Amino acid sequence: MVLKVFFPSCCSSAESGILVGHWISQQSSAVVLAVLHFPFIPVQVRKYLSQVQQVTQVSVSVLGSWTNSKQEKEESLSQFLEDLGTLFSHELWIQISKEGDSKFWSCSALQKHHSKPKEEEIILVYYEQRKVMLCHLHPPLHTAASADHGAADASKLAAIFETVAKSKMLFMTDRYDEGPIKLTHWQSDGVEASIIVELLKQASVPACMLLSFLLSLVSWICRSRVLKFWPLCFLWSKLSTCEQLGHRLQHLQLISSNKKAPNQTQQMRKANILVSLLLDVALGLLLMSWLYRKNRIGHLADTLIPVADHVAEELQDLLQWLMGAPAGLKMNRALDQVLGRFFLYHIHLWISYIHLLSPFIEMILWYVALSACLGLTVALCILSDIIALLTFHIYCFYVYGARLYCLKIYGLSSLWRLFRGKKWNVLRQRVDSCSYDLDQLFIGTLLFTILLFLLPTTALYYLVFTLLRLLVVVVQGLLHLLVDLINSLPLYSLLLRLCRSYRLAAGVKFRVLEQQEGKPLRLLMQINPLSYGSVVQTYRLPTYSCYPKDSWTSLCKKLFLGELIYPWKHKGEKQD
Repeated sequence: MVLKVFFPSCCSSAESGILVGHWISQQSSAVVLAVLHFPFIPVQVRKYLSQVQQVTQVSVSVLGSWTNSKQEKEESLSQFLEDLGTLFSHELWIQISKEGDSKFWSCSALQKHHSKPKEEEIILVYYEQRKVMLCHLHPPLHTAASADHGAADASKLAAIFETVAKSKMLFMTDRYDEGPIKLTHWQSDGVEASIIVELLKQASVPACMLLSFLLSLVSWICRSRVLKFWPLCFLWSKLSTCEQLGHRLQHLQLISSNKKAPNQTQQMRKANILVSLLLDVALGLLLMSWLYRKNRIGHLADTLIPVADHVAEELQDLLQWLMGAPAGLKMNRALDQVLGRFFLYHIHLWISYIHLLSPFIEMILWYVALSACLGLTVALCILSDIIALLTFHIYCFYVYGARLYCLKIYGLSSLWRLFRGKKWNVLRQRVDSCSYDLDQLFIGTLLFTILLFLLPTTALYYLVFTLLRLLVVVVQGLLHLLVDLINSLPLYSLLLRLCRSYRLAAGVKFRVLEQQEGKPLRLLMQINPLSYGSVVQTYRLPTYSCYPKDSWTSLCKKLFLGELIYPWKHKGEKQD
């Protein structure tokens, strides 16, 4: 049997004593957690280890002895440390000795309860206790073929990492304590802490309580019946600004909650949300300060009306071109004139609407810029809603053209089934055979001819306004992609991967330090950090999507059949 001894590198210069750690019998591994120095009383050692075991739920015991002979080898001390094995009940007694400044260590393990003591073959593995203590080991992302093997290796490593992480109480004593127990571990020179961090922790408790109360009040108002009336309910479900505010409200409630995160993943999620909120608000304040400087809001309001007039003029020119002979195409003149005048009237209404709002545009922009203090994402969502309102006439043109085109497409398909003696069975959702009389076939032929010859005129208007609508959707989609990026990007995890990569461990690697005949194999365990792609994939925050996500096939099918694409619907709602 090969025995693996995990020895903390911080204890390599410790004075002689006994090894305290945890024995993992399933893996034939011993994890050394600390070195306990002289003088000590065995009864007090047992009492202290039992207290640690009750708190940490880790079976901590004395594993063996540690000898650090800085001068000549002391035979009496070595013999005394070997005899200590009779005082502590452990089947394997590990003896590790270091001779002066030599790089060669001797390590042996004796089975005490056998008639003939038997030495085991040993592999000595050094590990950095602080990094193993603070890191979080992630499961491997293997393929299905190597999933079982990778899971088995990960479980073995997880047992070692979990042993060190759970033994936090053992590391809270340093050499300055006046107790009877003197230990050497990664915090033996002093417990690692920060006065500023502790003060912030104490101050955050009442602040979180106050914030939680205010958020619960706001949440109660949002769930009240006042917001369930038709106008407010419609605006809350259609405007992306309201969706973003609700999303941030959930984030604030999660951060200010008094409940402790159950695991490391939830802790990282809270930290990622907090950093995302702080960055969002900081970028919003920068945007607000930039807009309020040099009267940029006034200049923006002065240029908005001419831009809207220019867009309206371009649309009028486009409709005049469609009402003629666009690209030399022969259109149905009567239908062409009706559609063109109908859309021109809508543009006239739109220009009147814009000029009616022109005195209030600067004030509206002033309050919109003020809302950037809530975060850059809120400002971007407001910008998306403003674009939706400013291009509402284009949306109306698109809906009119799409509905008219869709009506003709479905009418032609229904009449085509009539020619073949078929009909659509609504109850069974299938096409069945049907016999028609002469009058029905005659009327069907007339309607099919009319719809077929009117289709090119309708299709041209539908094509033009669909392209305009797609342009608006692309601009809004880019804004929402930026909002989703800020909402979902795990910034804290990425910063942790950049600055302290060992905190996010994907696995370990072993480097050979010494391999000599008659000496135990000495390895150094090093942590492999997660790749940046794995960090984003693991800790990506959940977000909402303002528009349903369709595949390219579904999108092309909707465009061909004239169904509405990306209407003011949110993900999870039923499409028309």
